[in-house]
Amino acid sequence: MEKFKIPHVPQTTLKSIRFPNDMIEEIEDAIRGKECTFSAFVIEAVRIALLNLKEDSSQSGE
Repeated sequence: MEKFKIPHVPQTTLKSIRFPNDMIEEIEDAIRGKECTFSAFVIEAVRIALLNLKEDSSQSGE
């Protein structure tokens, strides 16, 4: 059985960004009824985008 570990919550910084209204609606539709916040959705999307950029640059030899 795995031992319980207190999770580490990374430090955060507040950043204000503007989203197009249609994107906000799409995101809110996607997370409706799920245990996910708007911020958590956006953070995960950006995390994946950054990983994709790293993979693309390593494959192109940059």
